[in-house]
Amino acid sequence: MNGAESLIRTAIAAGVEVCFANPGTTEMPLVAALDSADGLRPILGLFEGVCTGAADGYGRMAEKPALTLLHLGPGFANGIANLHNARRARSPIVNLIGDHATWHAGADAPLTSDIISLATPVSGWIRSVRNSASLADATANAIAAAGRAPGQITTLIIPSDCQWDPAQSHAAPIEPPAPPAVSSDAVKRAAESIRKGDRVALFLGGTALRARGLKAAARIAAKSGCHLICETFPARLERGAGTPTVDRLPYFPEQAIEMLKPFDSIVVAGAKKPVAFFGYRDFPSQLIPEGIDAAILAEPTDDVPAALEALADEIGAPVSAATPAKISRPERPVGNLNAMTAGAAIAAVMPEGAIVMDEAATTGLPFLAASVAAPPHTYLSLTGGAIGQGLPCATGAAVACPTRRVIAFQADGSAMYTLQALWTQARESLNVTTVLCNNRSYRILQFELARAGVTEPGRKARSLTSLSNPDIDWTSLARGMGVAGVRVETAEALTRELERSLATPGPTLIEMIL
Repeated sequence: MNGAESLIRTAIAAGVEVCFANPGTTEMPLVAALDSADGLRPILGLFEGVCTGAADGYGRMAEKPALTLLHLGPGFANGIANLHNARRARSPIVNLIGDHATWHAGADAPLTSDIISLATPVSGWIRSVRNSASLADATANAIAAAGRAPGQITTLIIPSDCQWDPAQSHAAPIEPPAPPAVSSDAVKRAAESIRKGDRVALFLGGTALRARGLKAAARIAAKSGCHLICETFPARLERGAGTPTVDRLPYFPEQAIEMLKPFDSIVVAGAKKPVAFFGYRDFPSQLIPEGIDAAILAEPTDDVPAALEALADEIGAPVSAATPAKISRPERPVGNLNAMTAGAAIAAVMPEGAIVMDEAATTGLPFLAASVAAPPHTYLSLTGGAIGQGLPCATGAAVACPTRRVIAFQADGSAMYTLQALWTQARESLNVTTVLCNNRSYRILQFELARAGVTEPGRKARSLTSLSNPDIDWTSLARGMGVAGVRVETAEALTRELERSLATPGPTLIEMIL
């Protein structure tokens, strides 16, 4: 057994099932080692950002880490944007990065780089192994650290000689530590904030937005009448009939402040206090207005569902709270395609158990209102703001949940960053329906220009927010990647093609001309 084989067998013993890979020369022993044991599925991504984004989507849905296999510092750097998003989502990921042989590092070969400095901003745990004998133990520790609730990114740097040199055996799995329980004082402070406020909001994030956390939040709302609000970009939110209604905090700061202004007190569970996405003139960074009592019940790394249950018990909430269970879909839209009809079309036909990855930007907003009572589904969003997450994240979610249909609700500009994910979807026969919003622009930037007071942008400014001249032909791009592609120009056609895609195994791309 060599070091690479000890790593693979350690990962399998720890329950890791998937490796999203874009390897190079320094990772060839690891590539070969994948054939030495059954149980670890390698999935090729044609760009490192696809691998890291897919690992994010997989981690959110499987609730356990996947591996990424990346080539030296430059390969890792290509994947950093989606690792930034994954860090914000607190997804469990183990990055394996090949490096030059230990005895070759001093030669300053062309691909030599400071991998640790690249990995530090997006990693909660980093280690560079120095010999093959330590590789198995390092792998076990990396997996355990990634699995520490709610999840984090770990990075293991592996010189090529540590992969090919002999090793004794694989390492036993290490059980990740349980998340810390919140103090009774925190629960009592939160309960006091609820009791003394006439108008109270419960601001939720992270694991509070999964089934157990939402059940406890519904109990609290039933007793206190508090309003449930979630992060603007939740990593994972369970929605639809049978789940409590949770309003999403608006993106623009003036709208967020307006939403929060009426409350006397806000209890925060599983999230940080909300801040503006960007700094705007005349608006504060902190979105909770001054004078509102803000009590922290649980940090994102705490046992948030248990904290919510303890708070429900503290205020004497009922053991369970009824939530509207009747499925109510919007009528099938007709006429022109726009944000309203696109959201309604998806909500009208989406199946129970669907996973919706929303990177539709400006077009995606009406979907949330349209789908509030749709069949139960899971909603994923762009957690860190680095665009190009949607297609890879949908890919990873489909790997984690092969029996569920994934709908990638996707803006055209963002999709161009990582369109190679379509190829991986085709190769792996993944059940992903991509609804591509083609408005031939970076529409959000056009909004931001207007908000900055530029109501009549000049030729140069217009050129940097337009995706025309030439127009991007998405159906041709999809077919070139092996994915069936169709173009629609009416709401009726979109609904019809959605039904066709959702009933057909494998990936499809539907290009909406807006």
